[in-house]
Amino acid sequence: MTLSISIIVITCLISIPAFNNGKMVDDLSMWPYMVKERNQYYRFITSGFVHADFMHLGFNMLTLYFFGSAIENAFDLLFGSKLYFLFFYVLALILSDTPTFIKHRNHSYYRTIGASGAVSAVVFAAILFDPWNNIYVYFIPVPAIVYGVLYLGYTIYMSRSENRDGINHDAHLWGAVVGILFPIVYKPEIASYFLEALLAGPGRR
Repeated sequence: MTLSISIIVITCLISIPAFNNGKMVDDLSMWPYMVKERNQYYRFITSGFVHADFMHLGFNMLTLYFFGSAIENAFDLLFGSKLYFLFFYVLALILSDTPTFIKHRNHSYYRTIGASGAVSAVVFAAILFDPWNNIYVYFIPVPAIVYGVLYLGYTIYMSRSENRDGINHDAHLWGAVVGILFPIVYKPEIASYFLEALLAGPGRR
């Protein structure tokens, strides 16, 4: 079983029982106020293993299923071990929620759940490695780089918008940043490869 499949299984085993268990969600969610007041730093990780409902869980886990194994194999090839994928995923969970913690650490009412930040990191790592690969949005093929630019633009706009929709867009945004920077920090030449692939255009990968 691959690491990404293992993460999906564990996430489902935790998330599904939590759907109708408010106490479980409270205990595991990213609750910035509780992190600050009671040093419950584990919430940076556990919040990524609980979801609001089947749609929320399904979207994140399907996305991880389609992109996770490819990034896992890429990290194995580049860094010599698939364990880098596990480190990458956990780091993305933590760093994608860090701006949320800073912003809401004094707001006792604010809580957020879901693996979207880490999943966003996986997707953007995939875009970095293959910018002209197609990503299917409602069954419509969209070049990965185009999807990435539109996604970042929308996420930045929504994270600054006063019209909150209940989605933690900050986690999506900073997860994407982790997905781009993590591989480049470990292998700076990946940035050159990305630019070459981008300039080569579609069909010339």
